[in-house]
Amino acid sequence: MSAKGAPAVDRFSLPDPCGHFGPYGGVFVPETLMAALDELHAVYSAARVDPGFQSELRRHLSEFAGRPTPLYFAERLTRHCGGAKLYFKREDLLHTGAHKINNAIGQALLAMRMGKKRIIAETGAGQHGVATAAVCAKFGLECVVYMGAVDMERQALNVFRMRLMGAQVRSVDAGQRTLKEAINEAMRDWVTNVRTTHYILGTAYGARPYPEMVREFHRVIGIEAREQILAREGRLPDELVACVGGGSNAIGLFFEFLEEPGVRMTGVEAGGRGIRRGEHAARFAGGKLGVLQGCKTFILQDPDGQIEATHSVSAGLDYAAVGPEHAYYRDLGRIEYAYATDDEVLEAFQLCSRLEGIIPALESTHAIVHALKRARALPADKVIIVNLSGRGDKDVQEVAKLIGGKP
Repeated sequence: MSAKGAPAVDRFSLPDPCGHFGPYGGVFVPETLMAALDELHAVYSAARVDPGFQSELRRHLSEFAGRPTPLYFAERLTRHCGGAKLYFKREDLLHTGAHKINNAIGQALLAMRMGKKRIIAETGAGQHGVATAAVCAKFGLECVVYMGAVDMERQALNVFRMRLMGAQVRSVDAGQRTLKEAINEAMRDWVTNVRTTHYILGTAYGARPYPEMVREFHRVIGIEAREQILAREGRLPDELVACVGGGSNAIGLFFEFLEEPGVRMTGVEAGGRGIRRGEHAARFAGGKLGVLQGCKTFILQDPDGQIEATHSVSAGLDYAAVGPEHAYYRDLGRIEYAYATDDEVLEAFQLCSRLEGIIPALESTHAIVHALKRARALPADKVIIVNLSGRGDKDVQEVAKLIGGKP
């Protein structure tokens, strides 16, 4: 749906008290975790209206994470496309290299409020694991990170970074040995150690209150972007683009603009090798309604309800489900969803590096692929903001293997 035809949205009306975004979301977990989720919901609900907590969060985001991040005009890419202006919201400049630190700091502060000194997390691309390891080192918390064996191999640099900061990184060898299996193991750990442990889930997914809570910790992205584009261009952008795995960086950017019908928003999923079973991770292109790892949403599954294999060149997007808030706004027609293939991503990864001197994360490059297409199609007086959710240092060795070591 075009921005002009965007439906009216009341962005603070959801989720409902049970964690539902329309038919999506909710709480689908073992009974063992219900008390922990209720405790987390209560502590989070109190903290979000506590000036002391918000002040402490802002201080750590500024002094430790490095906020605010700049809004950068990608001048050479804009000239290359010959159309709309391209801006990057530079979350890649945050400490640890991605937007994940926003949520990790917030949840670590909540864990300490609950008196829980042991932290577990899952990670795919490794950026959430690195962010969690960093905040645990800062606050003196025990840290265990679960990571699929395949992802550990393709993100070896981030594995070393986590261990360097004192985290235990536990390899998961089940199934595809990627993000889904890492989440399974993290949840098993949480069930076993629920009284002493807090699970810092890394995306806007899972059982209530995680989708809303993670969104709120990332809203700072959109708040800053709105102020910055008004200062730079004197108006709101025409379009926003962000990659979508679980969807935390995207909803963080989009949320502040949901009630602006003139702003078009597109989330970009992983098209992998093409939209064929087992070859991609584009949930809206090949998925259907189901329940996975705590919530009801769009999932890649076979006719018998078994979770399908997924593939993406980017470990962080290689997941079978999408955040429930994204599913709701997609049904509503407020946010559109596209996908980028591995080949397109590898090409854009090199193009952005060569023309802007910025090496983007492979996840973020999915958004760049779509933004380049839109910039070519729009006139020069239009403005697009791309959420550059992470930097690509972690991906350079993997890309070198894929392209034969020579750009």
